[in-house]
Amino acid sequence: MPKQATKAADNAFYKARIAASKCNDRLASREGASEELGIDRTRLARIELGSLNPYPEEVLLMADYYDAPELANHYCSQICPLGRKTVPPAEARSIDRLTIRIISALGEADGITEAILDIAEDGIITPDENERLQQVIKALERIEVTAQEMKIWARKNLKGGSKHG
Repeated sequence: MPKQATKAADNAFYKARIAASKCNDRLASREGASEELGIDRTRLARIELGSLNPYPEEVLLMADYYDAPELANHYCSQICPLGRKTVPPAEARSIDRLTIRIISALGEADGITEAILDIAEDGIITPDENERLQQVIKALERIEVTAQEMKIWARKNLKGGSKHG
């Protein structure tokens, strides 16, 4: 078993490769992973060290090959200049934790419909309604993140594992 890379230890792409190496020994080394993925070993090293951003196509390839759909969200929410402003970070969670988060987020949704109707009723958003609207937006953002996390869980768990492992 190869030694752990200390400089890349917190890198999402490195962590995903190491997790995937439990199902595919070739992914335990960068050399093996680069051959499997068709990405130059030096380029893969620089991506895992954080000194080079991967291309979106490489992220999709790694997400698929490593059975790590959370890499796509990581790229969009943390690396992509456009996505950093529009895509909220979501994590791969266990189904029990995810269920609790979904129930909590949907519990907040009960008041959203009424609040939006009250705010929009006269077509004018007053300062006190603005504060309420901001609360509605935060609740909707929590629902959005939870929905993304459920999609990540489903992609990871409902297809029967990695196609390549």
